[in-house]
Amino acid sequence: MRIVNAELHQVELPLRSAFRTSFGHEVTHALGLLRIETEDAVGWGECVAPALPHYSSEYLGAELDVIERHLLPLIGERELRAATIAEDLHRIRGHRMAKSCVETAVLDAELRGRGDSLSTELGGVRERVPCGVSVGIQPSIGELLDIVAGYLAAGYLRIKLKIEPGWDLEPVAAVREKFGPDLILQADANAAYELSDLPHLRRLDRHEMIMLEQPLASDELLGHAELAAAMTTPICLDESITSARAALTALRLGACSVINIKPGRVGGYLESRRIHDLCRSWGVQVWCGGMLESGIGRAANLALASLPGFTLPNDISATERYYERDLTEPFTIADGQMAVPTGPGIGIDPDPAALADFTVRTSTIR
Repeated sequence: MRIVNAELHQVELPLRSAFRTSFGHEVTHALGLLRIETEDAVGWGECVAPALPHYSSEYLGAELDVIERHLLPLIGERELRAATIAEDLHRIRGHRMAKSCVETAVLDAELRGRGDSLSTELGGVRERVPCGVSVGIQPSIGELLDIVAGYLAAGYLRIKLKIEPGWDLEPVAAVREKFGPDLILQADANAAYELSDLPHLRRLDRHEMIMLEQPLASDELLGHAELAAAMTTPICLDESITSARAALTALRLGACSVINIKPGRVGGYLESRRIHDLCRSWGVQVWCGGMLESGIGRAANLALASLPGFTLPNDISATERYYERDLTEPFTIADGQMAVPTGPGIGIDPDPAALADFTVRTSTIR
């Protein structure tokens, strides 16, 4: 399979409401969309790098530049196979979110040409996957409780609260008290704390959350191991897990007992499957995290979350959670679950009108 030509779209999707975390807030979500055309099919991939380098060192402008100037020229004249695309891209250091975008587009094109779905290719076993929702930092406890009540009424099976110093103990306690002990509850710190905050973080144990996600910096594995040993709340790692190798190191150190797998963060869906398989062999639970993906990325994440090791509710929300209008047909949940696309490849295409309306820049690469 060879790429005939490619288009790279920079897209800006208005959010229904501002989404705030410990490292900032968004009112418009920027993303990249890659369309490749081969002799047999068209494939799509989404670049989930945020607009600013707050979540990690990667940001959208840099990743789109790497795709256009380095990754596509590197593979543009090669005979490609999705199974080995990561090896083809290995010469370029880092830039996992850019590589994930290219790998997904190549996977999508190859699978569409064969008539196979991404879920089947990865080893998925579920037709529907359980869904949780991430709740950003709110102006007040009252507003937080109203929002959580709305999501529970909509059927979400798990609530994840974004926290930071000054917005942690009180909101977690309020949600637990309001909605009771049966609520599946977790908190996500996005690396906002230091190991010296351990006595403070231990006060979260009383609320019996299923996990505390990424409390310390991404390179603080020894600190996470110390935290995990001192707390009863399971520690989940997100930003720290950049590959299967990094996941193995974290598990050997005892730095976590749960792992959040984000395909963009680890370099693609094939590396995500390797992490899934590693964690299954260790008896460690995994779940699929979200990066405010459009329907293109959401469809691919659903395929990943259909694998047998994804036993926890995933950060795969309905389109209406973030967007009034998506790039694709809207995704919905029913009874707390979302259907896995079954069509060839990722199983969905962008709506041409929506893509035209929200694209702010397009590059054509031949």
